[in-house]
Amino acid sequence: MKNSRRGFIQQASLGIAATLSAPLIGNSAVFKEDYFKTESNLPLGFAGYTFLKFDLEKSIEMMKRLNVNFLSVKDFHLPLNSTQEKIKEVLGKLSAADIQVYAVGVIYMKTKEAVDTAFEYAKRVGVPMIVGVPNYDLLDYTEEKVKESGIKIAIHNHGPEDALYPGPKQVYDRIVNRDSRMGLCLDIGHAIRAGVDPSKAMKEYKDRVFDLHIKDVTGNFKDAKSIEMGRGVIDFETFVKTLKKVHYGGVCSLEYEKDMTDPMPGMAESVGYLRGIMKTTA
Repeated sequence: MKNSRRGFIQQASLGIAATLSAPLIGNSAVFKEDYFKTESNLPLGFAGYTFLKFDLEKSIEMMKRLNVNFLSVKDFHLPLNSTQEKIKEVLGKLSAADIQVYAVGVIYMKTKEAVDTAFEYAKRVGVPMIVGVPNYDLLDYTEEKVKESGIKIAIHNHGPEDALYPGPKQVYDRIVNRDSRMGLCLDIGHAIRAGVDPSKAMKEYKDRVFDLHIKDVTGNFKDAKSIEMGRGVIDFETFVKTLKKVHYGGVCSLEYEKDMTDPMPGMAESVGYLRGIMKTTA
């Protein structure tokens, strides 16, 4: 049974205060995998799409206010054709704010050229993972690029309207017998809209879940809308318990899609709520 929302909000307030007083992590904008060896809680990040309506500087400001230090960067902040000078500039701004870029994407891959571009881009940025959506006929070629580069790919599920990967099963079934560096970016909001319980999915596919896009939605049906975390239908207490039980080793990236022109109140509520859940859940 879920604990009361009031209790979680109280714990969230304590969690935010503790986080704001904690030392910031790292001096590099590029993801450091050894951070998690000493991390006692599940690390929070943001999926870059959250900041669709904002430039990089404003996005950094919002992340700093919330003390969230991981980002999966999107191409509107760092274009796929960026020069090394542009990459250095963007990573420098993120590094100065103690924000680590742990992945790039979501990147759609409908041609071999698009696959090449994605892997070349990830290599230039210096990240270990692409969050992507390769067409079915490009999975063999994508696997070749994974083996060649050593860069992981986390394939993103996009809900019942997505013809390719509506839920995590449609990803898992197509990568389970492939290179172990091919996995899932489990979007729990889209999953539940496709009729899939995120906690069950996490248990079933735990060995191949490399990334999470975390959001809440108003229902378990196709047209459900994004909402502040804890106000929708997702059982976050059970989900966080599952993450800890299966020893999830990636970032928990919030993807806030409500009120995207004025997201800060909802982002703050969602971050605080999730921190409260993490603090009170064994």
